[in-house]
Amino acid sequence: MKVERNSPARPARSVASAAYARRIEAADGIAGVDAVEASASVLGIPENEFTPRVRDAIMGLMGEVDTLRRELTQTRSRLDEVEKKADQDGMLPLLNRRAFVRELTRYIAFTGRYNTPAALIYFDLNHLKKTNDELGHAAGDAVLAHFADVLQAHVRDSDCVGRLGGDEFGVLLSHANHDQALKKADVLAEALKASPTLWNGHTIPVSFAYGAFELQSGDNPDLAMARADQAMYAQKKSQRAAAE
Repeated sequence: MKVERNSPARPARSVASAAYARRIEAADGIAGVDAVEASASVLGIPENEFTPRVRDAIMGLMGEVDTLRRELTQTRSRLDEVEKKADQDGMLPLLNRRAFVRELTRYIAFTGRYNTPAALIYFDLNHLKKTNDELGHAAGDAVLAHFADVLQAHVRDSDCVGRLGGDEFGVLLSHANHDQALKKADVLAEALKASPTLWNGHTIPVSFAYGAFELQSGDNPDLAMARADQAMYAQKKSQRAAAE
């Protein structure tokens, strides 16, 4: 009497597919086989055409895709680093003038588009040349670096600090009107005055002038910086008058 064997609940793999799967599993683990089979399923390759050669080709393509992904990740990381360096001042951990003007343009646009106030504070260091002449350029560089550190430590993450020239700095304040900008400028000034630069046993006092200006919708960066500069010179003039 001939006995019929029951068919399994799941369809068996073809002999070639099963044998090849065992060889791959031994070398690379079951996960690799599952990934290849998943790729074959996505590509719509029939079981009877899923030969060792086809599997090899899929594995080769998957390896190339992984390599390309790694290279893309590395390229993006390098581009991010290049962009960061392009935006950063050559000596200080601040935005350079080009990047600061770009951010200034963006802040001005926001004032018109979203009706949110923003302001610019302009700082101009005094007597930096005297420091360079008397103590050397290393001392002058230390003054600049310390000045930058103090500014960075007293602004929000939403604000921007940049070096606009040799001894000129700018601070962009988001969500700040004219009165708020003036108060913030005074706070920054007090913090700077209370923190002189210490360099090689020398205490180098800081002297500077500053001015604040609320950004206006429709302004261009040059006009905004010129107005902040005017406010700074007005403050410097009042300082001189008070000293006389």
